[in-house]
Amino acid sequence: MHEHGDSAPATPRLVNAHAIKLASYNIHGGVGRDGRCVPRRIVQVLAELNADIVALQEVESGTSGFDMLGYLESGSGLQAIAGPTLLRPDSEYGNGLLIRFPVLSVRRIDLSIKGYEPRGALDVEVDAGGFALRIVATHLGLRPAERREQIQRLLQAFERDRPLTSVLMGDINEWFLWGRPLRWLHRHFKATPARATFPAWCPVFALDRIWAEPRNCLRSFGVHSTPLSRMASDHLPATAELVQP
Repeated sequence: MHEHGDSAPATPRLVNAHAIKLASYNIHGGVGRDGRCVPRRIVQVLAELNADIVALQEVESGTSGFDMLGYLESGSGLQAIAGPTLLRPDSEYGNGLLIRFPVLSVRRIDLSIKGYEPRGALDVEVDAGGFALRIVATHLGLRPAERREQIQRLLQAFERDRPLTSVLMGDINEWFLWGRPLRWLHRHFKATPARATFPAWCPVFALDRIWAEPRNCLRSFGVHSTPLSRMASDHLPATAELVQP
């Protein structure tokens, strides 16, 4: 059962085009440490974050079941974009984006590997205060072989498309800091700090990550750890600040 509660929209943030706050947050379907699905807690964490762009994973969307993404859109005051990867009879489930900026284009990248849970990425271009910014938000597979293939597909998408200031963020599900997928990502984007985000109540693993190109646009990496965020999901949000090149 979903415990919605009342949640007023977050206070609008004054956007500084020279400092864009990013966050990546696996919300675990709104199910917290206590085993309860309480969407209003996710809205409250979003208010704490006060980010301009949030990549969401494990979020429900659609109109036939409970539209978690729509609820978060209403509660946060940000525009929502759905990137479902699992289609169910009563809902859709997968990735989502919450964005404060005007959206210029939306594409969806299929990262599914036969025999495994379907995966994908949202590939969105926004007008970030006067410059074009590309955001790719994803949630990679649980198996190392899946992630290797998925990272190769993502890197091909970055390499073949026209150059823009670009961000890749999401739940990478890479438990090993020395694994090949991370080495490939660091080779393309250059290394970024690995901050532990999982499990939320005692984080050990840096599963939620943010990269950008050019690398010098990205700074102020962090993890949003508060009493509420440690309860609301099994992941903590990863954060970073992007500055205009």
